[in-house]
Amino acid sequence: MTDINDPGTERAMSLAFNLLLGIAAFTAMEVAAWATHRWIMHGFGWGWHESHHRPRTGPFERNDRFVLIFSGIAVALFAIGKYGTDWAWPLAWGVTAYGIAYFLMHDVLVHRRIRLPFHPTRGYLGRLVAAHHLHHAVNTKDGAVSFGFLYAPPLPRLRAQLRALRHPASQA
Repeated sequence: MTDINDPGTERAMSLAFNLLLGIAAFTAMEVAAWATHRWIMHGFGWGWHESHHRPRTGPFERNDRFVLIFSGIAVALFAIGKYGTDWAWPLAWGVTAYGIAYFLMHDVLVHRRIRLPFHPTRGYLGRLVAAHHLHHAVNTKDGAVSFGFLYAPPLPRLRAQLRALRHPASQA
């Protein structure tokens, strides 16, 4: 039987808890990013986000300001971890890991802000790229589909949603 008061067991439990907390933060960021993209970027934040639905004329766009906000959350969590409570560290790492994954998937893979020698057309990566292109089929605040960044619903469902949004009378 394991003694939970043993320092080795306590460290292992602490490590497992922190790892789970970091994974939970990473997962929660996809939900938060979906909601932010759907209700803020395609809502009152459209003034910034609209630039992302137009051809870019330089290395940056107004939409990149959202990165500063999300980065600020991670920085605040790191500061809370350093000067406050230890539980903030795994949250900060989870948010940071999500930011890195977002950058690689969205900015590099989908929008090619850094050129890659391949363009995925199959599997998870292909579905993610295709779903985001379906999102960009609409250049207005309303009528878009697929607001996630690391999860994309099945493409036939997204195409049907897009058709229904474009032609609501024909769906009755």
